[in-house]
Amino acid sequence: MAWITASNIVTTNLDTDGKSPLSARPNLKAALDEIIVAANGRGQADGVASLDSSTLVPNTQLPNTLISSGSNNLTLDPGSGKVAIQDVLNLNPRTVTQLNALTSAEGDIAYVSNDSGGKALAVYDGSNWKKLTLGGTIGT
Repeated sequence: MAWITASNIVTTNLDTDGKSPLSARPNLKAALDEIIVAANGRGQADGVASLDSSTLVPNTQLPNTLISSGSNNLTLDPGSGKVAIQDVLNLNPRTVTQLNALTSAEGDIAYVSNDSGGKALAVYDGSNWKKLTLGGTIGT
């Protein structure tokens, strides 16, 4: 579905009092056609997301994966200052070499898969990656 195009909405024949309503008819029809495209595109692929009664985008219209474009970071910046994850967080395993090659920022967290002391969580302190060695198995 193609999204509406502003250039398809022409007001030339609507701008002055001296214009005939008959001249404006094709412009009005084209504008209404664009409005119909917008209305039909709500909640559809290549359209616009709708909002539920709480003014939120329904989860059925959200992607399962968020991908940032180019080399940009994907940033979550909630007004509360806290990101709440309702389930298990899965960190993609990284090697020591991969972590050291990153341009990291203080507070970055990673799962390192091949540290000399075994697998570990790692936190970047602004200068170096510091490991939090994994302990014993959790109880059953």
